[in-house]
Amino acid sequence: MQTQEEMNILVPEKLAEIERDYDVTVLWAIESGSRAWGFESPDSDFDVRFIYKHKQDFYLSLNDHRDVIELPIDDTWDVSGWDLDKALKLLYKSNPTLFEWLQSPIVYQQDEGFIDRIRPLVSQYFSEKKMLHHYLNTARTQMNKYLSGDKVKPKKYFYALRPILACRWIEKYHSVPPILFDDLVKELLPDEMKEHVSRLLDIKINGPEGMEIEPIKPIQDYITKNIQELDDYIQSVTEEKKDWEALNHFFLEELSRD
Repeated sequence: MQTQEEMNILVPEKLAEIERDYDVTVLWAIESGSRAWGFESPDSDFDVRFIYKHKQDFYLSLNDHRDVIELPIDDTWDVSGWDLDKALKLLYKSNPTLFEWLQSPIVYQQDEGFIDRIRPLVSQYFSEKKMLHHYLNTARTQMNKYLSGDKVKPKKYFYALRPILACRWIEKYHSVPPILFDDLVKELLPDEMKEHVSRLLDIKINGPEGMEIEPIKPIQDYITKNIQELDDYIQSVTEEKKDWEALNHFFLEELSRD
């Protein structure tokens, strides 16, 4: 398993290969998943994600084109990217995964000024209701599918806790939640839960990805209670209609850049 320092060298080399092989420009490349959230295990793999663009003429053809690049997954890393047009369509839908990519604290490569240019659109196209639905459904799925047995994986708790805290952030601040789990914990996790989560985090970051433990009742109860409460809250959130004008303008501007 490579270290983060080694990956900081290897990933740009891999991205340069992708640019040559696919004739694209990588605009933004980051680490996603547990390493970006701040609770990776010693053997966590590396999830490299990127946004890229083709030359302008590529988008003028009538035939459909593939809008993702995916490399074979191995034991060390998982590398995939989205075409700029796909990324902007997902931005219109307030896709939380894209929002997290644009916040990642681990940046491998960026086109000069790209992140500063796109950030105003993140605020403009943020949808509370869509993002709440995504995070709440993620937490519910983790709880029902992975956290209801006699043994559970510690990482699955975090895959439920982080979405719940993200929902609570949206409820409280009506803005895009931060990506780091620790930021959400400090701001939103009740004091009586912090010791339980701290102990769980210690288990997670010092143990293998696949380890299993007995369920932790206070955390189970907290997740269940919050899913129920957020289910009720989301019914009161209204959806605001967005138009495509700013995204279309941004897309054309980016394609015109060398």
